[in-house]
Amino acid sequence: MNFIRASSAFTVRLSNWMALILNSCSLPQQCLLCAGSSRRALCDACYAQLPWLPRAHCPQCALPTTNGALCGKCLQHPPHFDRVIAACVYAYPLTELICSYKYQGTLALAPLLAQAITVKTDGAADLLVPLPLSRERLRERGFNQALEISRVISRATRIPLVAHACRRVRDSVPQAALPWNERRKNIRGVFACDADLTGKRVAVIDDVLTTGATLNEIAKTLKRAGAAEVQGWVVARTLPT
Repeated sequence: MNFIRASSAFTVRLSNWMALILNSCSLPQQCLLCAGSSRRALCDACYAQLPWLPRAHCPQCALPTTNGALCGKCLQHPPHFDRVIAACVYAYPLTELICSYKYQGTLALAPLLAQAITVKTDGAADLLVPLPLSRERLRERGFNQALEISRVISRATRIPLVAHACRRVRDSVPQAALPWNERRKNIRGVFACDADLTGKRVAVIDDVLTTGATLNEIAKTLKRAGAAEVQGWVVARTLPT
């Protein structure tokens, strides 16, 4: 069984490396949404039609607000993270792209998802920290989706990537499998930081922000390690229904 898992993980990594090579060479390919000719995962028209986050949103948690004011929840219960930069709303067709990226190993999407974040940031961070996966999730997927996005952002912005500064000290039930009100308890105490982050502005990279419980927990951990500021840089923000 271990051999089968190792072989599967190697196959995923090999296909991911090949996808990145082809993408970096800008070879002609098909747009993943409209199947038209493109030199990246999405053609320009489909990229422009992604569900971009409205400009007027809470500067701390990125939920849409009137005139971009701080939302009531952040005012009443300030989170440990200082701000969130989100490129898009977690809605169709981005939902399909992110699921393909995470669960089907379509790593050719990593540069595109990273670009969506990069164009929204002001570069005001000293270090990039990808949200760590549990060992079980890493074995299942063969890669950490946040780490691959972080690599591209680091190259584009020249902000140093500290890939292993933070780790999970125990596995937990996947947040997506739990009701919103149970996610904070599920993620409590799962992170540890081995780096000295004294005075650093840290940007935590992830694909989707839903309740903010995971970002809040890792922000608390990073601040205990000395971080002066913790931001969340994410591809998509889930909106309450």
